[in-house]
Amino acid sequence: MERGGEEGLGHDGADGGIRRGAVPIARRREDVSALDVIRHISLCGRGCMIRKFVSAWEAVSRIPDNAVVAISGFNAALSPFYLIDVLIQRYREIGHPKNLFIISDAIPAIPGFGLDKVGRLILEEPGQDFVRGFLLPFYGWAPELQKAVMENLVEAYTWPIGIVTRWLRTAALGTPGVLSRVGLGTFIDPRQDGGFLNGLARERRTAAVERVVLDGREYLLYKAPKPDVALVRATTADEIGNLSMEQEAMYGSVLAFVQAAKAHPGGLVIAQVLRVVTLGEIHPKHVVVPGPLVDYVVVARRGTEVEKYHWQTASFDLNPIISGDVPYRVAYEPAPLTADKAVARRVVLELVKLIGALGRPVVVNLGIGIPALAADVIREERLDDFIHLTVESGPWGGYALMDADFGAAMGHYAVIPMPEQFVLYEGGAIDATSLGFLQVDAEGNVNPAFLPGRLPGPGGFPVIAIGSPRVYFAGGFTAGRRKIDVKNCGLAIGEDGPITKFVAKVYKIVFSGRYAVEEGKEVLYVTERAVFKLTQDGVELVEIAPGIDLERDVLAKMEFRPTVRRVEEMDRRIFCEGKMGLREEALKIVKR
Repeated sequence: MERGGEEGLGHDGADGGIRRGAVPIARRREDVSALDVIRHISLCGRGCMIRKFVSAWEAVSRIPDNAVVAISGFNAALSPFYLIDVLIQRYREIGHPKNLFIISDAIPAIPGFGLDKVGRLILEEPGQDFVRGFLLPFYGWAPELQKAVMENLVEAYTWPIGIVTRWLRTAALGTPGVLSRVGLGTFIDPRQDGGFLNGLARERRTAAVERVVLDGREYLLYKAPKPDVALVRATTADEIGNLSMEQEAMYGSVLAFVQAAKAHPGGLVIAQVLRVVTLGEIHPKHVVVPGPLVDYVVVARRGTEVEKYHWQTASFDLNPIISGDVPYRVAYEPAPLTADKAVARRVVLELVKLIGALGRPVVVNLGIGIPALAADVIREERLDDFIHLTVESGPWGGYALMDADFGAAMGHYAVIPMPEQFVLYEGGAIDATSLGFLQVDAEGNVNPAFLPGRLPGPGGFPVIAIGSPRVYFAGGFTAGRRKIDVKNCGLAIGEDGPITKFVAKVYKIVFSGRYAVEEGKEVLYVTERAVFKLTQDGVELVEIAPGIDLERDVLAKMEFRPTVRRVEEMDRRIFCEGKMGLREEALKIVKR
């Protein structure tokens, strides 16, 4: 794999020992010296352009105190970790910039990197004046930052990813905020928590959510201050600052960040890149951000495993399969049949039924956890051409990476910017989604991840769940240590999980059952032993697995009694070894 031989520019030689003002450049992808670049630009009459290419230290020195700073990043992907490191270093050395308010469309962090380092600084210096607050859709990959938020050391707000991506556009347009039904009846609703994650946020209200009524219909209005500065990441810059993203895992919201920062009265845009090429080497249609919108370009190294300045994802410095430059050709071995796989199989079976109902292939989003296993079942059943998978960060097709690499994909056939992906989700242009759950209550409300002492944030969940016309929640019926086997085409519970997931009241409402019913959503709750559906009367039990006792294994393990009318047995193929024959079913459907 390419290790990124380009040197960065910095303070006291920290970025490779090249003096400030110099910049490495690649002509036809071949490295030349910084002195060659200076000569080239001077000979071409572009002497003024040299000031666009500066050290990271000089670039971040342009960020004023009290600025609202928007930073790109989906975990490690698109995160300008090098710029964030130098920003922290500059504050530690001279105390500026200070009193920053940081916004992102996901989170530019993984444990020990990016905003997690900012969280560590806040914990080490409780009276710090570096950062006053954050507005982030997800805090889960920044454990130090989570601690600082829970200790009320810094303002913290959270909105769904799709709302933040839309808000960037509204900031660019100068409109009051984002108007959406996403979040109604959930912890983001001002009648509940309003998206405030701690006391400082409730007190200062830098970002706020208001309930409004238009034409007799409820909406939420999301408002936050316009970004003064955007820190973004790309792969390549040319001499005038045009940015391309050919080696990145996704496009994210990079252009939207730039638009928001540059909108009247104007702001500062700093781009971190790996390399520079001569003007004209980037195809015009490959330019993601036009150069005149970029104020400063900082060239970074990829960095070592302990630096990760410009890694493609948390685990890969550069994998050409992720960037789509090499086909994904890996021998596939079906996963063993487990209780979790049985849940995923039931979800895929529902998707095949949907193909039958619609008479065509379907477009689907899969969440993390057990829903992601459905991708393996789709592959095993050879349904790839009938079920088109999407990832919230922008990829279409292929297989999503998991854990801290989530957001990237392999074998995908298309990638679109994240704001466009979430427009499709919120507008219901996809056919279905399968998402995980931590808790479900009698009204069908869902809490996917929140617990006392655990503060991940909603991520893309609320927009996807309320936008998709069909939602298939998928997860284990109980949690904790369990021994549940799939054998003899049935389910055998040796040891059940001690933690109840079907509870009287969820800890935080992230999906509102009441609003889903109002919107006419089709909602299922799929587990290894039972399937429930959402109705006007709340949660109704509709299926149980073979080998399961209804009273002992299902009803006795719930804190509420679901509606029970007609209960059928789950399809036995789910629990039998071998393929389920779903491709053959799909072929019959499309041939009708």
